[in-house]
Amino acid sequence: MSVDLLTLSDVHKSFSRGYRNRVDALQGVSLSVAAERPQIITIAGESGSGKSTLGMLALGFLSPDAGELRFRGQEIAGLRGQALRDFRQSVQAIFQNPFATFNPVYPVDHVLRLTLRNFSTGAEQASRETRISDALRAMHLDPALVLGKYPHQLSGGQLQRVLLARAFLLRPQLIIADEPVSMIDASLRAVVLANMLELKERHGISWLYITHDLSTARQISDTLLILYRGRIVEAGPMERVLDAPQHPYTQLLIQAIPRPDPTQRWQAPLDWQGDESAETVTAAASGCAFYARCPFRMDRCLEAVPPLLATPADTQAACFLHEPGAARPG
Repeated sequence: MSVDLLTLSDVHKSFSRGYRNRVDALQGVSLSVAAERPQIITIAGESGSGKSTLGMLALGFLSPDAGELRFRGQEIAGLRGQALRDFRQSVQAIFQNPFATFNPVYPVDHVLRLTLRNFSTGAEQASRETRISDALRAMHLDPALVLGKYPHQLSGGQLQRVLLARAFLLRPQLIIADEPVSMIDASLRAVVLANMLELKERHGISWLYITHDLSTARQISDTLLILYRGRIVEAGPMERVLDAPQHPYTQLLIQAIPRPDPTQRWQAPLDWQGDESAETVTAAASGCAFYARCPFRMDRCLEAVPPLLATPADTQAACFLHEPGAARPG
């Protein structure tokens, strides 16, 4: 039986807010990245849903308050020495702002050479230069137009592809990408997304793709997880989740996707604010986090947190509407 590449089991994480209060960023999140086949798993949700916290935990940059994070079956928090080094090489990261990654006083290839220097086993200088050029070409960048250039001389899309090349240099098994195209011009987003898909299909690299943009998730995802206030509320194959959403929050997100056809835009009602008064939110504290905004809420939703339940679309949704015998809205 093969061991998953990355596993999160019932992970919780909170942060202090002020002297006495804490904010729950993640509440009981579980997911796994299979080792035997490359895949793109998308974590989607609005700002504050816990997406970036999940990514930082998966990278080992944060420790959970409860639950387990395992890499190839080993607890990430317990990795030391060569095992930790292997983890750092096998799991790479791409972040939202490419301009913040580069030191403006160095050419962009300084990052590439530093990466090889930190993880190299003593390769000759000529071999390193070849690997750098090959990695840039794999991202459809001309080394002659990139090497020696400073960050301000390249576009955001070019810089993000240089960072993809940096990750690819180490031949990782998993790349965690946190909003990698949100700061890039729309004309270049498709190029970066195509690079990500190519790394999966040609080089066997899996991805955790973190985004608020379901339109980009549709282009590259295999599996889609919808996160709301620190909990996974829907999960399943990307096309099934987007074409037949089973959780009210997922339905709301999909309604908010801009459509290029002006005759179809914003036809569906978006006024799902519901009753988010202090009384309603407090009443739902021990139940469904979406209660205050849900148009289908019922008393049952105040009693317990809904687990992920099987749906008619062959997905899972954390909604009591999918309990056996539950009355479905017409």
